[in-house]
Amino acid sequence: MNIVCLDMEGVLVPEIWIAFAEASGIPALKRTTRDEPDYDKLMKYRLGILKEHGLGLREIQDVIAGIDPLPGAKDFLDELRSVAQVLILSDTFEQFASPLMKKLSRPTLFCNSLVVAPDGTITDYRMRVENSKLATVKALQGIGFETIAAGDSFNDLAMIRASKTGFLFRSTDQIKKDNPDLQAFDDFPEFLDAIKKALTT
Repeated sequence: MNIVCLDMEGVLVPEIWIAFAEASGIPALKRTTRDEPDYDKLMKYRLGILKEHGLGLREIQDVIAGIDPLPGAKDFLDELRSVAQVLILSDTFEQFASPLMKKLSRPTLFCNSLVVAPDGTITDYRMRVENSKLATVKALQGIGFETIAAGDSFNDLAMIRASKTGFLFRSTDQIKKDNPDLQAFDDFPEFLDAIKKALTT
């Protein structure tokens, strides 16, 4: 039995931190997992900037409230879910993702959580499990699933390569150049066709 594992940010919805960087006028927060492979290093960098500017969860959630899924993402996901089991694997946080999942008709999401002080300051973060995307794919395979995985960033490559079939979607030129053996797509119809083909092989 197949299960399709998809990254969230950059694949189905815009990058939350980039949107917040633009709204807050702090360009340094535009750095994402497309730029920094070390997620712990990236998050400590982000939390340091938030502390420096006195920003917390409320300010980020206010920006998220105005974010919509990428054009075509909901139709893509609705059709994909009609033919396959789909699991969204993301390194985002439940406090960020919930309103976005509502706009996508509540697909199943595995993500992480933030540690938030009573005043709304984000003090830390908690990963669901170490190397969560790869660990989840391997766990699914361990209970009889074959996985098809796709994402856009460095932190997606391990789950993509561990899967029966893997794709890059809306990835960077550098990641595509470094992984020439992976099929790469930039629009939803072609991406959906490729997944459907993988489901039958």
